[in-house]
Amino acid sequence: MDMEQKKQKPDSVTQVIASGGTFQIERVKYAGTNDNERLIEVSESLVKEYGPAALLTENTIQVYFNRKGTLPFIARDHGDIVGYMIGVPLEMLSREPWARLDENFNKGNTIYTYAFVVENESKGTGCAKILKRVFLNQTKKQDSIHYVTGHVREGIASRFSGEISIIERIENWQGTGKTFEYYRRNLN
Repeated sequence: MDMEQKKQKPDSVTQVIASGGTFQIERVKYAGTNDNERLIEVSESLVKEYGPAALLTENTIQVYFNRKGTLPFIARDHGDIVGYMIGVPLEMLSREPWARLDENFNKGNTIYTYAFVVENESKGTGCAKILKRVFLNQTKKQDSIHYVTGHVREGIASRFSGEISIIERIENWQGTGKTFEYYRRNLN
């Protein structure tokens, strides 16, 4: 166990942002070890499509859920985590050439959608739509943030509402053999 894991507290701290019946969306203020196993299980649904690098680990949970400036949200149904969505400041991805080439890099005005995951059993229930809506609404409330960006499979961004621009198309994104688009959504 490394030093970061030793310091990690067991209990998560969240704030309920939206709820109805047995379903709720929570803003994660701190992801504790008590949620690690379930978050990792939910991320397993990404491995088939995006490869093993998409699987969360205890370390990536610390980095993307608990780092200052990130905007992580979880969806729960009957108390169990069924999905999550994480936004990170574009500048946090400075090791990625595409991030450094974004015209908004180092302006502090862009949140990159690092992950948007809903477990297979919860797809088609409206969970993903609500999670995305809450994420966008909460991101708009960040005074300095004017854009949300992300990578999606080719053609997906054209289904988004709002002012969307395709910045770049990437063949064989992350070794998936699929074409992805890097999109920008204007929040204003």
